[in-house]
Amino acid sequence: MAGPATSDAWHRTRLRWPILPPMRLLLVRHAEAAPGDPDELRPLTSAGRQQARRVAQELVRERPDVVLSSPLLRARETADAIARAAGIDAEPSQRLAPGATAEDVLVAVAGRGDTVVVVGHQPDCGRIAAALREGEEPAFPPAGVAVIDLGA
Repeated sequence: MAGPATSDAWHRTRLRWPILPPMRLLLVRHAEAAPGDPDELRPLTSAGRQQARRVAQELVRERPDVVLSSPLLRARETADAIARAAGIDAEPSQRLAPGATAEDVLVAVAGRGDTVVVVGHQPDCGRIAAALREGEEPAFPPAGVAVIDLGA
């Protein structure tokens, strides 16, 4: 039986995030982007387009209900590849722009389905995954994916 300190810590952790119905969040860092200016218009490189197609083929098996992305071009191009493979349209969201937090992601995905893909940026993706998993920041290479089961 857990002692009072463990029980209190568990309750604080559980109450930190809003109560959500069970959902699988597929958090994706955009694929490799070309350098350039302005930052918001940096497209994927040739290698990045290949990465986006590869991750799309992996994620389509998850049968996403929706694909949400940062409004920046490189994230939209990555999201478009995933959505196209899934036979749906990607939706950009200002909430997912650079600087997005776990709270921003939770608001963006609320009520959007059982399996939701979110395409964002680093270091945001690592920080969001760590916050939602209540653990260490994972490595997040371009086109990296973290699978996070929410509300479970």
